[in-house]
Amino acid sequence: MPDPRPVEIPASLSSGHIPSHVGVVMDGNGRWAQRRGLPRTDGHGAGEVALVDTTYGALALGVRALTVYAFSTENWRRPVDEVRYLMNFNRSLLERRQHELHEVGIRIVFSGRRDWRVPRGVLKRMDEASELTKNNTAMTLNIAFNYGGRAEIVDAVKRLIEDGVAAKHVDDKAIAQRLYHPELPEPDLVVRTSGEYRTSNFLMWEAAYAELVFTDVLWPDFRREDLYEAVAEFQRRERRFGGIEQ
Repeated sequence: MPDPRPVEIPASLSSGHIPSHVGVVMDGNGRWAQRRGLPRTDGHGAGEVALVDTTYGALALGVRALTVYAFSTENWRRPVDEVRYLMNFNRSLLERRQHELHEVGIRIVFSGRRDWRVPRGVLKRMDEASELTKNNTAMTLNIAFNYGGRAEIVDAVKRLIEDGVAAKHVDDKAIAQRLYHPELPEPDLVVRTSGEYRTSNFLMWEAAYAELVFTDVLWPDFRREDLYEAVAEFQRRERRFGGIEQ
């Protein structure tokens, strides 16, 4: 199914300065629902529209990779009913959307631990989506699921040990090569919704030099126009990477 909305990219955006990789902390679902007198789970359901529209917006901009924080290693602490809903919701979301995203050339990958807590049915859908879209090149949608930035670094260190890497050979490159998806460019921009000003254990290694943009928009209300505003803010900033202007 093609993008149902017309592509309207603001003329003020510079096509030559689009972030290669954008990360999004999708926050505010619960508050969105509570403000409407609805169960928190309704907010998660409403977030699907935001996810799809933002994905199409990133694709239209020419973003190479979009990483979205779908479920963190800390989210297991939420009420059992909410966790169960999120597991079922993410499984059904993949069932509904993987073919649509495949048709527009989006590759779907996942970052996070595939441990005993993730239901087999969810893992199966994840594998199906990855296999279906593995040869697509238009954009990569990286879904951070059962993900934590610290856990990713720990897992990378474990791989170093398993690979028998000597301490003298451990450097940034050795660790980066053992992250969940070393083939993806490092994020240029990380966006967090809902007015919270923290990254919450998201892409801790990869986003070391990313520009951070925070918006008060709750995730279910977020649309590609909000992504474009974040990219506009990104384009207004001067990135020095620890250096100084000459």
